[in-house]
Amino acid sequence: MKRILGLVLVLGFAMANVNAQIADKKTYLEEFVNELHKKWPNNKTQNLVFHGHSVPTGYFTGGDVCPFESYPHYVHFGIKEKYPFAVVNCIRSSIGGENAKQGAARFEKTVLNYLPDVLFIDYSLNDRGMPLEEARAAWESMIEKALDSRVKVILLTPTPDTTEDILDDNTLLAKHAEQVRDLAEKYHVGLVDSYALFKARAAAGEDIKQYMSQNNHPNAKGHKIVADAILEWFFAADNNN
Repeated sequence: MKRILGLVLVLGFAMANVNAQIADKKTYLEEFVNELHKKWPNNKTQNLVFHGHSVPTGYFTGGDVCPFESYPHYVHFGIKEKYPFAVVNCIRSSIGGENAKQGAARFEKTVLNYLPDVLFIDYSLNDRGMPLEEARAAWESMIEKALDSRVKVILLTPTPDTTEDILDDNTLLAKHAEQVRDLAEKYHVGLVDSYALFKARAAAGEDIKQYMSQNNHPNAKGHKIVADAILEWFFAADNNN
C-alpha cells in the first residue's frame, strides 16, 4: 500500500512539473496572429494592452516621456510592418511610479475595460518596495482575472537598474525576476525575460549603461531589446511564414 501511495505521489509531482511550463511560442498567439493576415472586410480590431509602471509608459530621464522610443511603440510598429492589413491598437494602461499592488487594484476598471486580446505585465522594478509574497499575490490577481476573461498574457521580467549588480543572483531585482518566471510557468502564459537578456549582455562584457537613459529607465536601444523579444512571440506563431 505504501509503495502504491508513493508511486501516486511521484506521478502527481511529475504531472505537476509537466503542466508548470511557460507557454509555447509556436502556438500561444497562433489565433491572434492568424487574424493579422486577414483583409477587410474579414479582419477585426485587436488590442494589445501594456500594463505596468514607468518603463512601458515611456519615461526616460528628467521626467521626459518618450512613447515613440519605448517598447510598446516598437512592438506596434513591428507588427504593422509585417502585417499591413492588420488593425491593431497599442494601448498603455501603465502609470509611472506604480507597483503591482496598485495596478491590481484598478485592473478591472482601467485594464480589462480596454478588452485586450494580449496583455503585457511589467511591474517588478517598482515591486521591490514590498515583500516578494505581496507582489506575487498582486501579479496572480491580475493574471487570473485576465485568464478568466480569455486574454492571452505575457509577463515581463524587469529591465535593469544599474544601482544593482545584474550579475548578482541575490539582488532584489533578481529575486523578482525569478518570481515572474515562476508565475509564467505556473499559469502557462508567455514570458519575455528582459532581465536575462540584459544579464547576458553584461556577462559578455558589455556596459549595461549604454542601454539606459537613467539608472532604472532604458533608453531607445534598451527598449528595442525588449521589443524584439516580444515580437518573437508573434512571429514564432505565424504559420504563414
